[in-house]
Order: sequence, then C-alpha cells, then structure tokens
Amino acid sequence: MAVLHLSPSAPAVRQRARVLRHFTPNWFATAMGTGILAVCLGQFPGSPALHAAGEALWLANIGLFAVLSCMYAGKWLLHPGAALRAFDHPVVSMFFGCIPMGLATIVNGFLIFGPTLFGDAAVAIASELWWADAGLALLAGLAIPLVMFTRQQHAIEHMSAIWLLPIVASEVTAASGGLLVPHLAEGTQLPVLFASFVLWSCSVPLALGILIILFLRMALHKLPPAGMAATSFLALGPVGTGALGLALFSVNGEQALAAGGLGALAPAISGAALLGAVLLWGYGLWWLGLAVAITINHLRQGLPFNLGWWGYTFPIGVYAVATLRLSSIFPLPALAGFGEVLVAALAAIWIVVACRTCRGAYDGSLFVDPSLEN
Repeated sequence: MAVLHLSPSAPAVRQRARVLRHFTPNWFATAMGTGILAVCLGQFPGSPALHAAGEALWLANIGLFAVLSCMYAGKWLLHPGAALRAFDHPVVSMFFGCIPMGLATIVNGFLIFGPTLFGDAAVAIASELWWADAGLALLAGLAIPLVMFTRQQHAIEHMSAIWLLPIVASEVTAASGGLLVPHLAEGTQLPVLFASFVLWSCSVPLALGILIILFLRMALHKLPPAGMAATSFLALGPVGTGALGLALFSVNGEQALAAGGLGALAPAISGAALLGAVLLWGYGLWWLGLAVAITINHLRQGLPFNLGWWGYTFPIGVYAVATLRLSSIFPLPALAGFGEVLVAALAAIWIVVACRTCRGAYDGSLFVDPSLEN
C-alpha cells in the first residue's frame, strides 16, 4: 500500500514565495539606516573603535544591499504583475527613492573606509557607482511624481512626508558627489561638482515646497495615524542633506573650480554654499524639535512597530553628519557635542529597530505589500 508523504519543506517553499511576492522597495530603508550609521561612525577617525565599528557596519551593509537587490530582482522576474502594481499605489511607490539613497551610503563608505581596505580602487569604484546612483536618483525623482500626476489618487488629508522620498534621492547623491570631488583627478572634478549642484537643485527647492504643503496638511487635518508616526522625522531629511551637501561643496569645491579655470569665483561660491548650509541646518532644528514632539505625542497612544520605524534613522543620521561637518568648520564645541549626541541617539535607535526588523523578517510578518490588497 503506497503512502503519500507531504514534503516538510512545502510550507517553507510557500513562505519563501510569499515573501518574494510581498517584497517592497521600503526594505531598502534598512540599507539607508544601516549605511548612514556607518557613515556617522566614520566621522570619528580619532576613535579607532568607532571607526572600526563603522567599517564593519559598512561592509555588512554592502551585503544587505546586495541581498535586497537580489530579492527585488527576483520579484520582478517571478511576479512582474505584482511588482508593477506598486506604481499605482500612493504609498508603496514613494519608497523607490530608498534604492538610490541606500546605494549612496555605500558610495560614501568607499570614500571613508575603502581606501584603507582596497587602496586606489576604492575611489574608482565609488566614482562609477556614483554616476549610476545619480541616474537612479533622477529616475526616481521624475518617474514617481509622473505616476502621482497620471495614475494615482491623492488627497491632502492623506498626504504625509513620504512624498519626500523620491525627491530627496537626488540631493543625497549630490552630497555624495561633494564628498567624492576631492578624491578625483583634476580633470574629472568639475563635472562631478557641476552635476552635484544640478542634483541638489533638482531636489532641495521641490522638497522645501513639499514641506510647506506638509505644514498645511497637519494644520488642517492634524497628525498622521500612529502607524505613520516615523514619517515626522522624514521632514528633517531634505533639510539635513541639503545642508550637508552645501557644506561639502563649500569645503571641497574650491579646488575643482580652480582646476576648471573658475578660481576667481571659488571664494564667492564657497561662501554662498556655506551660508546656505548654516541656514538650512538652523531650519532643520525646527523640524527636529517638531518631530520629537510629535513622536512623544504618539508614544502616549502607543506606537505599533512596522518598517516605517527606519524613518527615524536616516534623517537623524544625515542631520548628525551635517552637524559634525559644520563643527569642523566653525570652532564651536557645543556644535560638535550636539553632533555626538545625535550619533549616540541614532545608534540606540538603530539597535532597537534592527532587532525588531530581524524578528519580523524571520517570522515573515513584515513582508506585506499593500498594493496587492486591492
């Protein structure tokens, strides 16, 4: 008598298939948060332990980004219909901007940690990845608004700071360009600097406009639900990244301008960039204070965990790096101390969010694609 045995691996196979089908681009926020912590730790070359921790975290983030990329590619190959539905969803589609922003942290790591590990090849790798990242950022910044205008349904009462995600990707790449410039040969510095200025201008003015709409939305329709509480920190992202980009342009751009025959303009451009960095950084203080107040308000009501909690990491991280960069220009101990406090807060938040994400990834509860629910 034949006995049929169900394979014990069948449920696991079904679970893996479900995970792949429900994989969404917001998982790349984990690479953003992990990468920016590594970059923050790399801002302390005088502390070998912190620098080594940042280096290890950056290497781990390369592996994380590779795994996420393979999973997302697998979804497009095996479930193309499900992957395409993301473009019609007014929330899921915004997270396409997380892909180039996650890659930008890897580019930065090649410049901070790479020369010690890989020698001169690190700069060459960073340069190639940077141009690819610039293309991805511009694509996200144009394609997602286009589908917002043509395929999606939006209402002011449902608007949140996630609208910033596809837009901010370009200025994140711009800041990476400002970090890359001094590592390049003279003939290749000016194109990267000019492209970085363009990327910055494709992002920051539009992001500042979105922040005005966000202010109006909260005044008219009050705070977003607790499940989207972390989006309050996303408003800090474009302000902090914009300030960081201008600070890097100010410090690293003069040599590129001089090499391109624009040395006479370098002091004026550098001074204007530095002034803009300080003004944006000051503006960021307001958004940081508001985000903290909103989070405290939500904590009183209960704060359910979801992947959106990664929204606490990257904005705090870029604002911390901007603060530390400005403290290296302005000899203000309080400014440097504030930057260190932000990095410590980021590290604590990252540990909590990373642990809870690992738990949710292991049991599969975090793999939910809202675009497939309809």
